[in-house]
Amino acid sequence: MALVKEKKTEVIKNFKEHEKDTGSPSVQIALLTERINSLSEHFKAHKKDHHSRHGLLRMVSTRRKLLEYLKGRDTKGYQEIIKKLDLRK
Repeated sequence: MALVKEKKTEVIKNFKEHEKDTGSPSVQIALLTERINSLSEHFKAHKKDHHSRHGLLRMVSTRRKLLEYLKGRDTKGYQEIIKKLDLRK
């Protein structure tokens, strides 16, 4: 499920590190989290949608890898994003 442009802009605005930031790990993690949350809602109604579930698992894996990268590079930023997004770690 694609994010609505306004929602995506809002997420980028909340997690950007500088004025033109759209690709930093924190922004990517936040966008993936939004997509994961929307797909989780989708699966409550469509339990047998296995193709989308595969995509969800890929997004979760990508987010996990980005979180590990951020943890190694910027521990303080890692803790902040975990707290902001309310992720378990």
